[in-house]
Amino acid sequence: MSSGIVTGSYIIAAVLFIFSLGGLSHPRTARRGNFYGMVGMVIAIAVTILLLGESANLKLLAPVMLIGALIGLTVAYRVQMTEMPELVAVLHSFVGMAAVLIGFATYLDGSDGYVGVAKVIHEVEIYIGVLIGAVTFSGSVIAFGKLKGIISGKPLLLPARHWINLGLGIASVFLGVEFVSTTDGMSSLLIMTAIALLFGVHMVMAIGGADMPVVVSMLNSYSGWAAAATGFMLSNDLLIVTGALVGSSGAILSYIMCRAMNRNFISVIAGGFGTGSSSVSSATYDGEVNEILSNETADILREAGRVIIVPGYGMAVAQAQNTVSEISNILNDTKKDVRFAIHPVAGRMPGHMNVLLAEARVSYDVVFEMDEINGEFTDTDVVLVVGANDIVNPSALSEPESPIAGMPVLEVWNAATVVVLKRGMASGYAGVDNPLFFNENTRMLFGDAKQSLDSILSELSR
Repeated sequence: MSSGIVTGSYIIAAVLFIFSLGGLSHPRTARRGNFYGMVGMVIAIAVTILLLGESANLKLLAPVMLIGALIGLTVAYRVQMTEMPELVAVLHSFVGMAAVLIGFATYLDGSDGYVGVAKVIHEVEIYIGVLIGAVTFSGSVIAFGKLKGIISGKPLLLPARHWINLGLGIASVFLGVEFVSTTDGMSSLLIMTAIALLFGVHMVMAIGGADMPVVVSMLNSYSGWAAAATGFMLSNDLLIVTGALVGSSGAILSYIMCRAMNRNFISVIAGGFGTGSSSVSSATYDGEVNEILSNETADILREAGRVIIVPGYGMAVAQAQNTVSEISNILNDTKKDVRFAIHPVAGRMPGHMNVLLAEARVSYDVVFEMDEINGEFTDTDVVLVVGANDIVNPSALSEPESPIAGMPVLEVWNAATVVVLKRGMASGYAGVDNPLFFNENTRMLFGDAKQSLDSILSELSR
C-alpha cells in the first residue's frame, strides 16, 4: 500500500475522531459522535493491517480480533447503564496493560535501527509508555473495585503519603536514567513497572468516594497518553494523534469537573473529598425527620405547579430512571412545569445521570445543569430528590470544616417542599451526614427508590 493512501486514510480517521469528540459533547449529537468514532476506528484498523502486508500473521490476528469483537459485543449488550462507570474503568485498565505489554515487546525486539540520540529518544518513549500504562492499569483496577463496591469508597490515608508519592516519583526518574544509560536496562524497567503499579494503587486508594467522577475522567486522560506513548513506540502517527485527543480531552474534562466541585486537581490526586479528620467526617445533626408515604407524595405533586427532579446515584442503583420519566410525563400532561437538575458529579462518572435520563427518553429540553437551574429552586413548589446525597448537602456551603466544604451543590432546600427518596439515613459516598434531611420543609420517603416511585406513579395514574 502506498504511503499516500496510508497517510490520507489516517487523516480521514483522525478527522472522524475529532468529529466524534465534538458529537459526544452534547446528548443530542452523542449517537452521531459514536458513529463517527466507530467508522474512524474501522478505517484505522483496516489500513494498519493492510500496511503490515505480508508481515501480518492473519491466521493468528483474525481469530484474536474475532474473539475480542465477540467479547465486546457481549459486554455491550449485557451491561446495565448503572454499571457503565465500572465498565469504563475496566476498559481504561486494558489500554494501560496494552501499553505496558507493547513497551516490553518493543524493548525486547531491540533498538538495532537506532543510534545515538535517536536510540535514547526511542528508549525514553518505551520507558514513559510503560510508566503511564502501569499507573493507568493499576489505578483503573482500584477504581473498578471502588465503583463496584468491592473496595471501600473511603480514602486510604497512609502516614506521610505525600512523601511516599514523592519517593516513588524520584525512584522512577532515577531508574529512567539508569534505563537509558545501560546496555541492559530490563531490570530497571521491571523495577519501575512495579513502582508504577504501586503508585497507581496508592493514588486511587487515597481518593475519597465523592471524587470518583474526577478519577474516571483522570484515568481516561491517562489511558490516552498511554496510547500516544504506544504510538511513538510503534511509529504510528494515527495512534499518537488518537491518544493525544483522548488524553487532552480527558484532562480538560478533569479540570471542568474539579472546577464544578471547587477543587484543585492536585488536591484531588492528593486525597480528594472525605479526607478530613474523623471528628468532622462523622459529624451528626440533631432533629426529627418528617417521614412521608408514597400516596402523600403523589398528592403533593398533584398540587404543585413547578416541580424539579434531582436524580442521583440511588436512582441508578435502583434502575428507576424509566419510572421517573413516566412520572414526569404524567405531570407534564396535567400542565405541570417539570424539569431535571443535574449536578456535574452526580453518579460515578461524568454525564452518568444524563445517560440514564436519555435512555429513559427524557427530553433534553427539560434537563438543566447546576449553574442553569440553581437559582430556580426559590420559585419551585416541590423538589423530588431521587437517591442523591452529597450533591444536595447544605453543609458544603455552611460549614467550612466539612470534608465537602466549598463544593457547589444544588440548593434544593430553597424550594417550598423537598421530598427525598432514600433507603435510610446513611451518609453519602463522601461519608458526610446531610442536615437537609432534618429541615422543616423536607419530607423523607424511605425505601427502595424503584418501589417508591412505582407507588407514586400508580397513585398519579388514577
